[in-house]
Amino acid sequence: MSHFSHIGLLGRRDSESTKYSLNRLIDFLSKRDVQMYLDEETSLEMPECKLPIKSRGELAKVCDLVIVVGGDGSLLAAARAFAGHNVKILGINRGRLGFLTDISPEEIEYKVGEVLEGAYEHEKRFLLELGVQRNNATIAHGCGLNDVVLHPGKFIRMIEFELFIDDEFVCRQRSDGLIVSTPTGSTAYALSGGGPIMHPSLDAIAIVPMNPHTLSSRPIVVNAQSKIRIFISYSNHLSPHVTCDGQTHVVTEVGDVVEIQKSERSLSLIHPKDHNFFETCRSKLGWASQRGNHD
Repeated sequence: MSHFSHIGLLGRRDSESTKYSLNRLIDFLSKRDVQMYLDEETSLEMPECKLPIKSRGELAKVCDLVIVVGGDGSLLAAARAFAGHNVKILGINRGRLGFLTDISPEEIEYKVGEVLEGAYEHEKRFLLELGVQRNNATIAHGCGLNDVVLHPGKFIRMIEFELFIDDEFVCRQRSDGLIVSTPTGSTAYALSGGGPIMHPSLDAIAIVPMNPHTLSSRPIVVNAQSKIRIFISYSNHLSPHVTCDGQTHVVTEVGDVVEIQKSERSLSLIHPKDHNFFETCRSKLGWASQRGNHD
């Protein structure tokens, strides 16, 4: 008997390799005692598929497992729809790095079969909530599993802002922007900005400056319960953007206040039983994979 009974399928758009893996997955699951549903957006790429079609909001209500076929970007998009719901997420990698979608296409039947039999590891990943205040009123909301990023938008110019943590002034900075990252996002954009790699089990947030004008400016790691506030200085001659997971963005104005904090919602992410975070780092980041001789 399957450990999961209602499974939603979601795939990356405009990808023939994703369609191939989805069809292979559907063929495999059709031999199991499970009810499958196809994500509404994904169904546009697979008009020949006869599975029941549901929106992501509907999938979040009826499914106990959602399988995402694609890259980490596909899973990040799914995270916003399924976070806070009683549904687990499993990723099959059809992207590049695949830190979150960690089953390879060649292992679909074997690894997904193990998961259906209950052989998997489960972890909670927290999201960041974004709020933008203007004239004491909230003008925008957002959330991100990886990060919230302040950046100049289409202009290549420095931004000036003031950073506060738990209402304590930290610094005034001129830089290309600021990355506020969860442990999940520490191996993504924050890593390219010189941020630390944080183990997924940490309850912490990394604040990473992007090309700061002051060389002594370094990343800061704070407790995940911290409330981060960024004041957009009046001296700016552009309208900085704030982006969540690189997929949704808000255009700010001088005098706006960007507020970031840990979300009350979390994502239930599952991995195959042999999943190992440091092995993933070794394979994805090119770390030395051989141990030395300790004899």
